[in-house]
Amino acid sequence: MTAAIKDTVRAFITDSFLMGGEQAGFADGDSFLEHHIVDSTGFLELIMFLEETYGIEVTEDEMVPDNLDCLSAIEAYVQRKKAA
Repeated sequence: MTAAIKDTVRAFITDSFLMGGEQAGFADGDSFLEHHIVDSTGFLELIMFLEETYGIEVTEDEMVPDNLDCLSAIEAYVQRKKAA
C-alpha cells in the first residue's frame, strides 16, 4: 500500500503540475516548494485530490509542510489519517 500512495500522488502531481516536464523525476523526499513543483494554488488542488482519493479530511491545522511538502510526508500523513 505504501508504494501505491506515492505512485498515485506522483502521477497526479506529474500530470497536473509538471505536464511531463523534466522535473517529473523528483525524489520521494524532494520539497515541492523548494523545487518549485507545486505552488500555493497547487497545494489546494493537491489537498482536494487527497481528500477525494483517500476519503480523508485535511483540516486547516494539518495543512503544513510536515504533512504535505513531499511524497514521503504525504504517504505518512495519509496512512495516519486512514488509521485514525
